Amino acid sequence: MAHYALLNDQNVVVQVITGRDETDLPDGIDDWENYYGAFHGLICRRTSYNTYGNQHLDGGTPFRANYAGIGYTYDPDQDAFIAPEPPDAIGFDEQTLTWILPEPELEP
Repeated sequence: MAHYALLNDQNVVVQVITGRDETDLPDGIDDWENYYGAFHGLICRRTSYNTYGNQHLDGGTPFRANYAGIGYTYDPDQDAFIAPEPPDAIGFDEQTLTWILPEPELEP
């Protein structure tokens, strides 16, 4: 089972769907991204449920930096999904492709 992000014309994720594995190619289909994109009339990019912060959670190879969510932006130059900027973000980590948040204040 694979997951696919459907993007609007500004590369913003509008839906994430579960689909066929990229290697499960029946006759007549050679690319699931193209198939799902054409079926939904949107741009489609595969996303990895096990990738966050540009690391694979099971120790594998990270794929597209972060699992896509609605409102995320797909950056084609980095081939990565990036979350919307939180209002309290203090920066962006170029290695993990995630927003940097302030440390929570600890009460004495």
